[in-house]
Amino acid sequence: MAELAISAKDLKKTYTDGTNSLEVLKGIDLEIKQGEIAALTGPSGAGKSTLLHILGLMDQATSGTLNVFGQDPSGLEEPEKDLIRNRKVGFLFQFHYLLPSMTLLENAALPLRIAGTSAKESMEKAAVILSEVGLSQRVHHLPSRVSGGEQQRAALARAMISRPKLLICDEPTGNLDLERGEEIRQLIWNLARKENSAVIVATHNLDLAKSADRIIKIVDGRIA
Repeated sequence: MAELAISAKDLKKTYTDGTNSLEVLKGIDLEIKQGEIAALTGPSGAGKSTLLHILGLMDQATSGTLNVFGQDPSGLEEPEKDLIRNRKVGFLFQFHYLLPSMTLLENAALPLRIAGTSAKESMEKAAVILSEVGLSQRVHHLPSRVSGGEQQRAALARAMISRPKLLICDEPTGNLDLERGEEIRQLIWNLARKENSAVIVATHNLDLAKSADRIIKIVDGRIA
């Protein structure tokens, strides 16, 4: 049986501004196996992005329990969470968030440089992952000199350069046309299968969702 990448029990999240409170997650029970690709669907405002942020250790639940790679992150200090995010979790969003002054090679290498890997090794590994996403001829281009689809490919390369055990994707094809979106989906799926990475992808794209191993629908802060 595949090991669990994520196990969540009764996760709740409430945002409070001092006088008003908004309960976004209302008790989420969820398990994601290592190597599984799960699509997170549901209407806007249902809590998909909030759940992704909690599972990716970018936010903390108000209550409930979370286990990530066999570890309870609730007692960890921020530097320890940073280490997990940097080495074991990749993030891909609707917008690429590439640094405009850096080449695609430098952007892709950034997570390794932050982790303390030498410049030479980081650049070598960045060149390899960029080649895997079809950008071997674009490595020295700035983001502004490549297409939207190529920018998102570079963002995927950056997300996967550490060969993470978990890839978190929030509307990764939402800013692309159908053809470019399908190319990105295939690249995500192929890289994840190759690395045996768990993938959680929030999407409104039903075709993308249907190609996942499992569809998890969230409605009004709960799994429907």
